[in-house]
Amino acid sequence: MKSKPQIFAFFSGAGFLDLGFELSGYSIVFVNEFHEPFLKAYKHSRRVLGIEEPKFGYSGDSITKFIDDETEHKRLAKMVESAKATGELVGFIGGPPCPDFSVGGKNRGRHGENGKLSATYVHLICEQKPDFFLFENVKGLWRTKRHREFFEELKRKLHAAGYRTTERLINCINYGVPQDRERIILLGFRGDSEPRVPNGGIALSAVPFPWTRHEKYSDERLSQVCWPSTRRFHRGRQLAMPDGVPRELTVEYWFRKNKVETHPNSSHQFQPRAGLARFESVDEGDDSKKSFKRLHRWRYSPTACYGNNEVHLHPYEARRITVAESLAIQSLPSKFELPADMSLSNMFKTVGNGVPFLAAKALAKSILEFIKENHEADGFKFTSCDSRASERTGIQLHRP
Repeated sequence: MKSKPQIFAFFSGAGFLDLGFELSGYSIVFVNEFHEPFLKAYKHSRRVLGIEEPKFGYSGDSITKFIDDETEHKRLAKMVESAKATGELVGFIGGPPCPDFSVGGKNRGRHGENGKLSATYVHLICEQKPDFFLFENVKGLWRTKRHREFFEELKRKLHAAGYRTTERLINCINYGVPQDRERIILLGFRGDSEPRVPNGGIALSAVPFPWTRHEKYSDERLSQVCWPSTRRFHRGRQLAMPDGVPRELTVEYWFRKNKVETHPNSSHQFQPRAGLARFESVDEGDDSKKSFKRLHRWRYSPTACYGNNEVHLHPYEARRITVAESLAIQSLPSKFELPADMSLSNMFKTVGNGVPFLAAKALAKSILEFIKENHEADGFKFTSCDSRASERTGIQLHRP
């Protein structure tokens, strides 16, 4: 490996996961996103951030076209071959749409229209044979029994294609994201005897993947924090931060850090159809209901999910949060923005679908360091992770 692994990104949305890789030493060379408004937002954000366009461009087609359409199939194969010819390693990253595996979603599993795309993505990996891949999805795919069977089936196909895999149920709050958001991450590294990976590729040894290397807050540290509970809503009232609360993990810290009041998306919010009574009746920090969850300024946010009538309210204003505020909760750089002519529904949908930037960046760094440390003359050194050993119960975030 020389310097920058070449990344083919699928299901990119507005590109939160991709941005984490771009700013961690990778080159995004191809971007696939089926939903046109999301792809437009992706292009807009990169122009604003001054990031070069991908070498092989963008695709607005469904990922299924790279399998079913002979012309597109050959085109992708040619791009992958060209990327490998540079001498760099090639990776696929993507998080297939997840509503069919989400407990709060459609829960149709592998047979749902979105669920089928997970199998399609794995099929594409097995067919195109990138050197490594990242697969991201909701915890329901990993924890729900019938969905877990499908997940294990996907892994068996990857193993048969020559990949060694490791998985972990992560919580993005560990990486400094002000959000309680669990996701299953499956990583795979190719282990066949292709010449580009010397002497047999990945050799199983006592070198585990460094999952926790870039965590900023351990589960143990977080469980010891006495997080503030609910308090009666008071518009604009000052409230001191409690002692012992990690400021970096609070909503208020990120609102200030990203200067959400002057952000280009600061005016983008849904306006109430009725009076303010309902907006004022929810206590600050009360996120116990499915809808109308009020954030607490000195606490992390619940999972950023802004669909299916789930409404997140500003901690001390009688309104919903703005797009600028939702981007801050996803830990994005302050200069990241969505195009002003994008519909509010699409804005909040793409924000809620995205992988939090700091989590993406930490994973990208861990993968790159793992590759650099173990891509030696004798090939990769890698310990395949037993799924039972990787299981976590999640963070117990103490609230008095």
